[in-house]
Amino acid sequence: MDWNKTKSIFIVTFLVLDLFLIYQFMKKHDQDQYSLFVESSIEDQLAAEGITYTELPKSEKKASSLNANSKRFSESDLKKLKKQKAKLIDEKTIESTLDKPIPVPAKNKTSKLNQFLQDYVLSGNAYTLWKINEDKNTITFYQQYKNKVIYDNENGIVIAHLNDKNEITSYEQTFMENIEPLDDEQEVLAPIKVLENLYLKEELTEKSTVTKVELGYYTFDLPLPSSQVLAPTWHVVVDEDVDYFVNAFEGQIIQKSLK
Repeated sequence: MDWNKTKSIFIVTFLVLDLFLIYQFMKKHDQDQYSLFVESSIEDQLAAEGITYTELPKSEKKASSLNANSKRFSESDLKKLKKQKAKLIDEKTIESTLDKPIPVPAKNKTSKLNQFLQDYVLSGNAYTLWKINEDKNTITFYQQYKNKVIYDNENGIVIAHLNDKNEITSYEQTFMENIEPLDDEQEVLAPIKVLENLYLKEELTEKSTVTKVELGYYTFDLPLPSSQVLAPTWHVVVDEDVDYFVNAFEGQIIQKSLK
């Protein structure tokens, strides 16, 4: 056996292995540095444009879409409602008039409205305040799932009507039930990435202020009216005036609307 030749082969082999390992280390280092650069650069770009934002939520890294069914109300459901005259507009919608109007105070408004939901609306604790429309004298409540709002879904909503004394006199209600995960969990875009998408699409302009960022669900349209597919969705409010709904998986803007 030629020991010198064998030794040379081992030396060359280990040298090549060392070079390969060094190359892999440097490649990973460069990728990590690039990732840090990209993350910091969007923050720097927003700062350079005078774009500010509220503290971003630390949401779960993964989520799944949901499936839900529209509840079919019955006469037995109506019998549970007290201090009001309720009827079915159709099997999915309750319309009710209160026996006595409920004042909506200027202070502690949210607390009073939550109390109204619990006292007068079926499954009232499943809803949360969305909007008070002073022009139309209405208050809109959206249904939520595990403390996440289901946005803009006519099948999970309460609309209360006010008189000229700012008192609730009546309401309509729809409700979704049997809400459960539809598929496996997927990675959710980080909030800063959502802001980056809005910025790159010129939806965040100079000196804009992002006043709210929260994760909820938005509804895909389906041919079956009784079935709903709810996709994880970021809700971003800019300058307390414009609502953006951004798909939490892919980042595209689902809807943009003025308050």
